[in-house]
Amino acid sequence: MKIFPLSEGSFTIDASKKFIPFDTANDELHQRPVGSLLVEIQPFAVVTSKDILVIDTGLGYSTAAGNLQIHQNLLSHQINPMDVTKVLLSHLHKDHAGGIALTDQLLNQQFLSFPNAQYYVNEDELATAFQKGAPSYTRTDFEILINSSQVQLLKGDGLIDGYIRYEVTGAHCPFHQVFWIEEDGQKLFFGGDVAPQLQQMKSRFVAKYDSDGRRSMELRQQWWQQAQEEHWTFLFYHDIKTPVFTC
Repeated sequence: MKIFPLSEGSFTIDASKKFIPFDTANDELHQRPVGSLLVEIQPFAVVTSKDILVIDTGLGYSTAAGNLQIHQNLLSHQINPMDVTKVLLSHLHKDHAGGIALTDQLLNQQFLSFPNAQYYVNEDELATAFQKGAPSYTRTDFEILINSSQVQLLKGDGLIDGYIRYEVTGAHCPFHQVFWIEEDGQKLFFGGDVAPQLQQMKSRFVAKYDSDGRRSMELRQQWWQQAQEEHWTFLFYHDIKTPVFTC
């Protein structure tokens, strides 16, 4: 398998839930509001023998030239967005779901960002996201999923095409899910916002931004121990320095 981090940049986020760009070379975190978190926004592309996968879709920002950022990032790795076959969604918070769709301003119409892909989302997460809305969820990012024939609504835990396992963890939000991708003896793990950074796997703490911080902590400990034994490769969505780490 080939792994391509699709970084959209570094940001700080505080209680306002707004993502403010952060230049790691020049900006100072102490100049941001107290309690601000510094995170990377980093979807992933994974190329397997069967698929070109995109895991979570970023903020949905566009480049100065008007191209969707996640599309531009894929093209920089010689991956045509039209060739993406599956989009795996851990949850629908706006920093993970912004690139699901794009809007044609002239037609005033939304289109899926990956028109030839199947989208995989937890059914209860989709319902919850519509119910809760702002500030954590932006309905216009994912409302196109409701009636699309390209969407596979997942329920509970299961297996996709015999090699992608998904499991509902909750913890970060009630119906958050994670993915294992296994091929040719290699096991990739994407823990979304329950396992967003390498350092968090190595320490015990309860995060205030999780709906069940203690459960998140317990899952990180469990996964970290299992990963050492089975030599997982972690994909860290919010890690500035270490997007990919193999135990």
